[in-house]
Amino acid sequence: MVYRLWTKNKDMNRLNQLFNSKKDNLLSIYFTAGYPEPNTTLDIAEALEKAGADFLEIGFPYSDPVADGPTIQHSSEVALEKGMNLHLLFDQLADLRKRVTIPILLMGYVNPMVQYGVENFCKKAAEVGVDGVIVPDLPMYEYETLYADYFKNNNLSNIFLVTPQTSDDRIHKIDELSNSFIYLLSSSSITGGNLQVSVNIEDYYKRVKAMHLKNPAIIGFGISDNKSFKKATEYAAGAIVGSAFVKLLGTENYLEKIPAFIKSIR
Repeated sequence: MVYRLWTKNKDMNRLNQLFNSKKDNLLSIYFTAGYPEPNTTLDIAEALEKAGADFLEIGFPYSDPVADGPTIQHSSEVALEKGMNLHLLFDQLADLRKRVTIPILLMGYVNPMVQYGVENFCKKAAEVGVDGVIVPDLPMYEYETLYADYFKNNNLSNIFLVTPQTSDDRIHKIDELSNSFIYLLSSSSITGGNLQVSVNIEDYYKRVKAMHLKNPAIIGFGISDNKSFKKATEYAAGAIVGSAFVKLLGTENYLEKIPAFIKSIR
């Protein structure tokens, strides 16, 4: 099996710059492109940056989101019904860097990316100012042997996921293949649950922390309030809030509520 280690480009992307300058209490927010309305993506991203989010994950919806809980599944369904797709998303992101300066990742499933063409996807993502991609169902072997050069040539970080069941050997390999952060799932379940730090989960966090990986860990799944954010950042450099924020987007005047939401998490 071939190991394709990341070699630094001359210019670091925004994710690298962020993790070099800030080592803890990082807050990332996930939301689904096209939800609640197709044309709201940049408005939401801009509001989140102004409110104090450190980096963002914009989900591209898919009709079979197997790892997503009901809240994010619903947001994907609404977005798809209203016409959101990768072509439209990239059109919307054409003005991204005129309005947003913090790192941006795209998150979604491999099927839409393959249909778009992985090389074209990476080129377009770089063109509009995206810094990284999270594709939970992209096998590491396929990334390593088929797609790694597309990511590298476009200065895009590929973010791998780790669960409590991931072996130490696999975590070390993920660390070697990564160049920004590792997405540490708080459980092996779907998104949207509450973060419950049992003895076993705490042992898992401690195990990963004790490995002294070169890439920082960011915890996701189940982060919904200040208590769960603070607990996650005891073990990792930061945490990701998804379902709790997507719920907010389903309410009236959601843009006006974003500053208070971010303040409530921090």
